[in-house]
Amino acid sequence: MKYTLSVLVENQAGVLSKVSGLFSRRGFNIDSLAVGVTGDPTVSRITIVANGDEYVVEQLEKQLNKLIPVIKVKRLIEGEFISRELVLIKIHCPAAKRFELVKIAEQIEAKIVDVSPTTVTLEYCETVERIHVLMDLVKPYGIREIVRTGTIAIDKGKTSVSA
Repeated sequence: MKYTLSVLVENQAGVLSKVSGLFSRRGFNIDSLAVGVTGDPTVSRITIVANGDEYVVEQLEKQLNKLIPVIKVKRLIEGEFISRELVLIKIHCPAAKRFELVKIAEQIEAKIVDVSPTTVTLEYCETVERIHVLMDLVKPYGIREIVRTGTIAIDKGKTSVSA
């Protein structure tokens, strides 16, 4: 099962290494990792998406809470948070096929951010599932390159992860 953890940490050098090292020491793979400064410049938020079972995730939460630069760890509950990921996809697209690709981009609400004589680059910010739909739609054209940010997530409603 996939789990999403939101981890507030002190914004200082080496913190990401400590957090990711905890996962690697336990042989636990991270599916997605995104880090950014919060409204407080001394605090960063790390969003981690990983596969595992309940026991392993509980152990990771306990171990994360023991790390000195970690302020707070919260497991986000499926259905109770909003998540997004940004993807840039460079697609092989000769001029003759460009109209088809533009129509796909319009229908799925992806943004065209670059066009060359042989490629089109799309920007898309959506859920992981919707990103996979877009990739399936453009795969027949020939994907040249994909760059993804990793998932970011926030609780729905008035609930928040704060220090």
